[in-house]
This record gives sequence, structure tokens and C-alpha cells, in this order.
Amino acid sequence: MSDGGSGVLRPLIGISTYREQARWGAWDVPAVLLPATYADAVASCGGEPVLLPTGSVSADVVAHLDALVLAGGADIDPARYGRTAGAHTRVVRPERDAAELAVLEAALGRDLPLLAVCRGMQLLNVALGGDLVQHLPDVPGTGTHCAGDGLFERREVRTAPGTTLAALLGPTAPADCHHHQALGNVAAGLVPTAWAEDGVLEAVEAAGRRFCVGVQWHPEAGEDRRLFGALVDAAGRPSR
Repeated sequence: MSDGGSGVLRPLIGISTYREQARWGAWDVPAVLLPATYADAVASCGGEPVLLPTGSVSADVVAHLDALVLAGGADIDPARYGRTAGAHTRVVRPERDAAELAVLEAALGRDLPLLAVCRGMQLLNVALGGDLVQHLPDVPGTGTHCAGDGLFERREVRTAPGTTLAALLGPTAPADCHHHQALGNVAAGLVPTAWAEDGVLEAVEAAGRRFCVGVQWHPEAGEDRRLFGALVDAAGRPSR
């Protein structure tokens, strides 16, 4: 927890980051970066965002956090789930995979509240023994889940009754999607909780944990902060 000098304790919410070549001002160098919408969403719900830089963070940091957000990003190396890369799996970040898996496993071990977004949901599934569909357009009957570079495809998801997601969002909810991959075999311990109109699985959660939700869409991109609010609320509750 941190009071930020205000005297009010704010849960420390770790957020995984990208490591990419980036350009600003006179510089064009490798950078640790994150879309500001993630940090803004956490802060707007009363959390203190803590960026976790790929390449220099270890699982030890989890002991200092109250919750974790696994952000979106590049495809997971298919070798992590026993597959070879398909024709459309071109951009992978093995260093980020390794760093995030270490942090994720430590977070699960502590039952730390977790919100896994897009790639983060896929990584959660892989970490627990599931696998991925490497290219959704190759699946017959599947609609568009990525509108193009830098664009979101607005879909409507249907939630499963009696789940954490249904309690938070209701029976249906809009979803800003930007993914060409999806969960294949769902890992033991994860429960499917939301689907797009075309049947693609868009959310999972783990029963029996304080808060463990994965969504394939990008809740940080819109104005609906209920998922981030629920994460921050769970982070402020004592562990079992």
C-alpha cells in the first residue's frame, strides 16, 4: 500500500510493460513502455500504478504488490505451449514471456488479485497448462476481432450467469477487441465466462481466488472502469 503523501492508503497495482524500439524527440532506442490508459484506469479507481519493466523485474516484486495487471502485447512464443509458430505468428517476445510468467506464477502462489488483459489472458491460460489458437481468421465462422493496426473492433460479449464477470458487467457488455489469437484448450482451474457473438471465448476466471479474471478485450481502452474498480477493491481486502 502507498499513501502517495495523502495519508490515504492506495493499493499498489503492478502492471506488466512492453519492451520495444521507440522514438521520441531525438531518440530512437529500446524502451520500456505502456499505453497510458492502463495506468490511468488503475489510478482512476483508487490504485497506485506500478510499472514492471521487462528485463529488469523479478518475481520478488510480487511480495510488495497488492494486485497485478498483465497487459496486452505481442504473441506468446508457441514453444511455451508445445507448438511451432504458424504463418501468422511473427512477432514474439520470449524475454517478456519469461519475465511475466515468473511474476504471474508468484502472484498465483500468493493469491494476488489479477486482471489479465488480451495477451495477459492468453499467458494465464498457457501458464496453467492450456494452449492457443494462433490465428482466428483461420477458424471457420469466426468474425473480425481486430480492425487493423491501432484500431479496436467493437463486439458484444455474453457473460455466464453466476460468475464474477456477470455480477460486474451484467448479462451482456460491449468489448473493444484487438486480437488475432484466442484460447484453444482452456487450462484446468479456469472457467469460461464470456463469449463474443461468433462463439469466440472472450473471458475466463479462476474460482476460489480473491479475484482472478482474464478478458480478451481491452477494458482500459473504454470508459467502463468496473473491472479495474473490482481489481482495486480486491487488492484492498486482506488475503485469506
